[in-house]
Amino acid sequence: MSRYICDTLASLAVYTPGEQPQGREYIKLNTNESPYPPTPGVISAAGKAANTLNLYCDPECRALREAAAESFGVSPENVLPVNGSDEILYFAFRAFGGAGRSAVFADITYGFYPVYAAVTGTAAVIKPLKPDYTLDPSDYIGADGTVFIANPNAPTGIALPVSELERIIAGNPDNVVVIDEAYVEFGAESCIGLIRKYRNLLVTRTFSKSHSLAGARLGFGVASEELIADLNKVKYSLNPYNVNSITQAIGIAAFRDGEAFDSYCKKTAEVRGYLSSELVSLGFSVLPSSANFVFAEKDGMSGEELYLCLKERGVLVRHFASPRIKDRLRITVGTREQTDKLIAALKDVLSRKD
Repeated sequence: MSRYICDTLASLAVYTPGEQPQGREYIKLNTNESPYPPTPGVISAAGKAANTLNLYCDPECRALREAAAESFGVSPENVLPVNGSDEILYFAFRAFGGAGRSAVFADITYGFYPVYAAVTGTAAVIKPLKPDYTLDPSDYIGADGTVFIANPNAPTGIALPVSELERIIAGNPDNVVVIDEAYVEFGAESCIGLIRKYRNLLVTRTFSKSHSLAGARLGFGVASEELIADLNKVKYSLNPYNVNSITQAIGIAAFRDGEAFDSYCKKTAEVRGYLSSELVSLGFSVLPSSANFVFAEKDGMSGEELYLCLKERGVLVRHFASPRIKDRLRITVGTREQTDKLIAALKDVLSRKD
């Protein structure tokens, strides 16, 4: 770093993305990407949109908002397209946080929450998960700050039912409650249907996982018109053209091809069940997951050791150094073929430990 950087950033512990390795072929099960390709309709839309790259994209994303609103069952005024759901999360911290304000979230959850709190000068109020890694809704009722809940949670994969989330939303009439639904399509219930009932609810979604568009960077905020107006104030103060022309076009195409992506999610859920049972048969403890990954631990082996052994065998998974979860691995659900190769690699690692 240079001597010119501000104090806030100089001391910031930044978010660490999953490895994107170069120079070797890996079975890549570390960043929760979809193993399935975009649909032909999405590819075609990208090619057509490339012909307009000499022009600025529509800053209001009108056609994309209409497609999203129809799919989500809301009005276009309730939708804000963004550059991946990370951006809408930052907008929320910027709009509803800041000096003298707090953000409330779990100790084990998405790693960007504490980073955005620090960047925006928002005090972080950390609520530990229970010993079984579940979230206690009572910890968040009457919270003194904006509430951020990933549902399903990451990296645990555990989801709360909408009835429990509604308790939290209703219990915070003076605070915004953000429900981060990055993985909801893989087996959890969505809270989008509650946005008309609760004006303090913001739901965030992404097409990175369920719609095979991690490289396109497309996400959405869904909320009351008032909250969307607040978030737009941040957007238009930062980057009005935040969703480029190609991404807008392929987002519309992805909504049209929704049945194909639904089938991808169903395949993922099936392979997730197979992966979990295979891991259990090898002596792993596996948390119940409603996401496109599982969170597993092998008694007697450190998470770091397992991660390194698998990497040597050409399989990448995600290891976290946080003390409470340092012996667990987050494993993305890939195809059945990728899963069989992972299991074979694990069997080889374990056989050499005996």
